[in-house]
Amino acid sequence: MQNYSVKLESEVATSFRCTMAANSLDIDVKKKSIHELKIKADLQTDWNVGLIVGSSGSGKTTLAKTIFGNDCFDFEVNESQPVLDQFPESWSYEQCQNSLNGIGLSQVPCWIRPMYTLSNGQKSRAIAALQLAKQNDFVVDEWTSVVDRTVAKSMSHCLQKHARYNTKKIVAVSCHYDVLEWLNPDWIIDCNKAEYVNRRLLCQNFKRSEQLQFDIRAIGRESWKYFSKYHYLSDRLPGGAIKLFGLFHEQNQIGFQCFANYTPCRKGDVMKMHSNRTVIHPDYVGLGLGMRLIELTSGIMLKDGYDVWAKFSSVPVAKAFEKSKNWKLCDVKRFIGKPGGNMLRDSGFRHAVKTYSYHYEPQTI
Repeated sequence: MQNYSVKLESEVATSFRCTMAANSLDIDVKKKSIHELKIKADLQTDWNVGLIVGSSGSGKTTLAKTIFGNDCFDFEVNESQPVLDQFPESWSYEQCQNSLNGIGLSQVPCWIRPMYTLSNGQKSRAIAALQLAKQNDFVVDEWTSVVDRTVAKSMSHCLQKHARYNTKKIVAVSCHYDVLEWLNPDWIIDCNKAEYVNRRLLCQNFKRSEQLQFDIRAIGRESWKYFSKYHYLSDRLPGGAIKLFGLFHEQNQIGFQCFANYTPCRKGDVMKMHSNRTVIHPDYVGLGLGMRLIELTSGIMLKDGYDVWAKFSSVPVAKAFEKSKNWKLCDVKRFIGKPGGNMLRDSGFRHAVKTYSYHYEPQTI
């Protein structure tokens, strides 16, 4: 255990109005302008995730600098460059890809646009990925202060998971207590209570008490215009018969799912419907919602009498399907089109890229 202390002191103005205000109180105003914080904490024993939390003015930022150095928040990014071009030059593309996916920024369009075009949540994830790539440990101030609180929880979950997977040390400094369960820190310093909490044993098998609620609804084509910019392939929906579903958090649609018929269906045959165009809004990536959306909507389609398949060329999606007991891999093809073509017009799949075909055979519906 080590002792840490912070003393914040500000001058008291002596203008006429300020003097009148001070004289209206039966207190020592100068004493009220001094804030002292003393903490005894164990930061030497192994850990990956720490949280310094407290209200504005509680001394958390100054305490972080006292513990980790005055330059602990110094980290520069180039807002005019895409995040993908700011990883270390020695890194392979696969390393950059894994880092961005791990932090929950999995949409390729977000990787290749200038960082100033990203939302607050996307930019925070991008900066965290770059810090994890360039530093063995880092401290981030005002973590999730400028994002929606549900988005904050998703971001916190991704950050702690990625830090632990890569055996990095991260410290989040925040005025919000609602991220605590989602960060699941090894230790907490609460500046409001001047209290240190060791959670190293608790965090290993910790179960969150809070569960986010989502629901699935049948939808029309209208929202695809919004979600298409986050999809890795075509910005157009398939032709022919399609069924569309939306994933909602409260009244906000945060996911899109399509099923399409790729092959002619003869009278009396069961229609084959293929899962495709699965999109989760970038702010909510990292909670496992994409595969969950596919599984639940596929169950709905099966109950409605369809033969459910999935055909796609995304490697991360293929890895997710491999983990599910409800899907059987039936085929892997590498479509070869005309030289110079990026997309096979007839098939809708990219030139010389593997395409995976799965059949939905659920253990339980």
